[in-house]
Amino acid sequence: MATPSRKTSTPIPLASKRAAPRDPSSEVPSKRKSSAPSLPSSGPFVEGSIVRIAMENFLTYDICEVCPGPHLNMIIGANGTGKSSIVCAICLGLAGKPAFMGRADKVGFFVKRGCSKGTIEIELFRTSGNLVITREIDVARNQSFWFINKKSTTQKVVEEQVAALNIQVSNLCQFLPQDKVGEFAKLSKIELLEATEKSIGPPEMHRYHCELKNFREKEKQLETSCKEKTEYLEKMIQKNERYKQDVERFYERKRHLDLIEMLEAKRPWVEYENVRQEYEEVKLARDRVKDEVRKLKEGQIPMTRRIEDIETQHHNLEARIKAKATDIKETSQKCKQKQDIIERKDKHIEELQQALTVKQNEEHDRQRRISNTRKMIEDLQNELKTTENCVNLQPQIDAITNDLRQVQDKRELCEGEIIDKHKERETLEKEKKSVNDQIVQFDNLMNQKEDKLRQRYRDTYDAVLWLRNNRDKFKQGVYEPIMLTINMKDNKNAKYIENHIPSNDLRAFVFESQEDMEVFLKEVRDNKKLRVNTVIAPKSSYADRAPSRSLNELKQYGFFSYLRELFDAPAPVMSYLCSQYHIHEVPVGTERTRERIERVIQETRLRQMYTAEEKYVVKTSFYSNKVISSNTSLKVAQFLTVTVDLEQRRHLEEHLKEVNRKLRAVESGLIALRETNKHLEHKDNELRQKKKELLERKTKKRQLEQKISSKLGSLKLMEQDTCNLEEEERKANTRIKEINVQKAKLVTELTHLIKTCTSLHIQKVDLILQNTTVISEKNKLESDYMAASSQLRSTEQHFIELDESRQRLLQKCKELMKRARQVCNLTAEQNIPQEYQTAFQDLPNTLDEIDALLTEERSRASCFTGLNPTVVDEYTKREEEIVQLTEELKIKKDELDKYRENISQVKERWLNPLKELIGKINEKFSSFFSSMQCAGEVDLHIENEEDYDKYGIQIRVKFRSSTLLHELTPHHQSGGERSVSTMLYLMALQELNRCPFRVVDEINQGMDPINERRVFEMVVNTACKENTSQYFFITPKLLQNLPYSEKMTVLFVYNGPHMLEPNKWNLKAFQRRRRRITFTQPSQ
Repeated sequence: MATPSRKTSTPIPLASKRAAPRDPSSEVPSKRKSSAPSLPSSGPFVEGSIVRIAMENFLTYDICEVCPGPHLNMIIGANGTGKSSIVCAICLGLAGKPAFMGRADKVGFFVKRGCSKGTIEIELFRTSGNLVITREIDVARNQSFWFINKKSTTQKVVEEQVAALNIQVSNLCQFLPQDKVGEFAKLSKIELLEATEKSIGPPEMHRYHCELKNFREKEKQLETSCKEKTEYLEKMIQKNERYKQDVERFYERKRHLDLIEMLEAKRPWVEYENVRQEYEEVKLARDRVKDEVRKLKEGQIPMTRRIEDIETQHHNLEARIKAKATDIKETSQKCKQKQDIIERKDKHIEELQQALTVKQNEEHDRQRRISNTRKMIEDLQNELKTTENCVNLQPQIDAITNDLRQVQDKRELCEGEIIDKHKERETLEKEKKSVNDQIVQFDNLMNQKEDKLRQRYRDTYDAVLWLRNNRDKFKQGVYEPIMLTINMKDNKNAKYIENHIPSNDLRAFVFESQEDMEVFLKEVRDNKKLRVNTVIAPKSSYADRAPSRSLNELKQYGFFSYLRELFDAPAPVMSYLCSQYHIHEVPVGTERTRERIERVIQETRLRQMYTAEEKYVVKTSFYSNKVISSNTSLKVAQFLTVTVDLEQRRHLEEHLKEVNRKLRAVESGLIALRETNKHLEHKDNELRQKKKELLERKTKKRQLEQKISSKLGSLKLMEQDTCNLEEEERKANTRIKEINVQKAKLVTELTHLIKTCTSLHIQKVDLILQNTTVISEKNKLESDYMAASSQLRSTEQHFIELDESRQRLLQKCKELMKRARQVCNLTAEQNIPQEYQTAFQDLPNTLDEIDALLTEERSRASCFTGLNPTVVDEYTKREEEIVQLTEELKIKKDELDKYRENISQVKERWLNPLKELIGKINEKFSSFFSSMQCAGEVDLHIENEEDYDKYGIQIRVKFRSSTLLHELTPHHQSGGERSVSTMLYLMALQELNRCPFRVVDEINQGMDPINERRVFEMVVNTACKENTSQYFFITPKLLQNLPYSEKMTVLFVYNGPHMLEPNKWNLKAFQRRRRRITFTQPSQ
């Protein structure tokens, strides 16, 4: 029991009524005794019995120490006091698994709650000195630390020490905790046999049983293996018999193939010998041509020297000719210089003559110009005389000037208006471009919506294109799919519309007339096979109907709009949506609406509503009138996220029309202004021409007088510029004579130079003739040399060809040799083996004969068709495998015989003691049941004598005389009957048991009082005999007037907040107080 105060649980060992009080030191446990092993003085403890159990912070205990007796130990206490905690301490302290207790699978759970560490210490009796095992449990790490006699050790060592004392805390025949009592009856026959063998059988019995099972398993494997190998061997022998003829034919074919292989091996050697002989012949021919080349080269040496001498002579003549040519060139240059001087003299004379001629011509021309000028002056004077007197033209000129100024002012005004019109037109064009750009932007947004429609609903998109081209076929309004005509005022609200209106209606065409819809469906569905949806707008408009509740009433709940106010659409489309989906009645709210949704549903009675992210549908049950609401999360909008303000686009189109109208008006004004300007320009030109004519008439007389005066001046200058032609002619002739004298001297010098040049030419020609003779001789020698060289080159080419042929044949010989060696698998250093030489002697020696024989042998080998080399390989492998399998089968049979002999020996050593042991158990078990006026027997269950893994112990019981013996199972007997059977079986083992102690926890709980009393008496009688092992019997209650033995120890477990500390407990003092109280009580 857990209490807030510190709790100490103390099991108190008491003797029975008939037993004398024990020594207080043994009855009252101290707080902590020494952990050192104590040597036994004397007593009936058997090897491995528990002498002391100490617990600290373990389950219900703070500190507790228990000292059990050597025989029967009755541990009694109310439920929850800690009886089973002692059982758990025994199990875990002796290296048992936590899961075996059935309480927890982690050892840390056995530490008292609120403590970080717990300790278990168990002292076991040993004749050589007691064994103290300590287990410290760390809760945080779920880890245990082990000590033997206060020395740290490992769990494995502890398990070995415990096993050496034949303690098996996992064996239900030895250790039966409270939670495992029911499982004993569930043990199978095989498991019960194994537990019994481990518990009371000799140590070698269970080992023999395991060996038998292993031997039997191996025997089965060997029998199976022998059987399989025998069958497989027979199949392979039969298979080889079937393929024997094919193998013989294969080897006959192989003989032909071996001959072919030998022929193919000799053929490269024969081919090599033929090429080698050809190589020797080519080598001899090459040596002959080499000598011929050497002789031709020696014959060319004198001819080469003569050519070199003539070449030297030719170079000398060329040098002399070159020198003469240089002299001729210098003389020619001098002649040229003289000729140039003479030509310059002639040119000077010509220039003097031309200058005289020019002066003569100038004088003649001056006389002619004087005559012409006099005539012109006379004509001008005559014209001046005939010219009429000028009238006063100035008023006319002034009038025309005024008219001209007015016309120019009008032109300037008109041109200004034209410039203004141009500016106005530019402004309007910019405005038009801006409006067009905005319309294009709207169209792009519409295109985005259309692209989404095309990607998702291609048939609907194709129907839209058809509708745009065929609107003239309809009498009333036809509207494109609703998703194209709807225009969201704020695209954030598109999700509400798309979640409210199904996609089938979002892509539906809206018609105002049933007839138009039928025409549309006939063309689109029937003819074009397009899948489209259509709806008809109501005849009476629903678009402007007011909602049943004002939005102002709903704003307190967080609603900010109805669905209808979130978008624009044509009136028929809006009317259809209002009538079909009541969008004028469905409000849209915010997160605030969702937070108070229950209140909204109760107070507003709205059928549908939207919050920020959810849609709510409210219905009233037809049967119970209960309000039922459902909500769904809103899907993300896909089609209506693109917002197009159609009203703004319509305004832009109207604005564009107005701009185009203004542009047309400006263009008309410009045309009119251009015509006016053109007319004013023409009038300006006419006035200018008239003014020019008047001005010309006004200035003509003055111009004539100026011209006459100018001509008289020119005439005077020309008469003053006179020239003496005779003097000029005399000077020119004198100068020409002087030049002719100089010219004659130059001609004499030129003649002398020409003679010198002629002489040099003659000498040069003589040298050229000599050089020609030398060249002719040189050419003849070179021709002879070329002929000899040609012959030499031809011979050298022949030598090169022969040498290349030799090299080629040599390389071919090497390749053929290499191939021949490869065919025979020979290295470069190896000679042809004797077997090849012997075989080659019997074969043809020419390629033709070898090829003919190869053809013949290949034809013979090809006759053996249908032979598979793998068949021979498989045949050979099977032959080898048959031999190997025969040997393996013999080994396996020998091994099987050996295993059978081992089984026979081990079976004899195991089965006979086992039957004897089970007979003893059956004798005790039957005796116990007979004493209870019941029947029970234990026998060895054998299904198949050779299946040792299926041997088991069968317990059969009957509790009523009217029934037959039935096998003990978890289902056939009652819980009390199973407990009695289990207890009696354990008691039957007790007298035969070789284990140091046995633990049974609360096995009497399901028994009736009669059986419980009988079982208790048997336990006392059996466990308190001499030389029996220690026995722990845990029970929360006992019947009255039960028999007790002086050898049994009763341990009472008390627990509670008012318990004394263990070191303060004194049993003798308690007994004395009890006696005083008894003595002082008045007699009745």
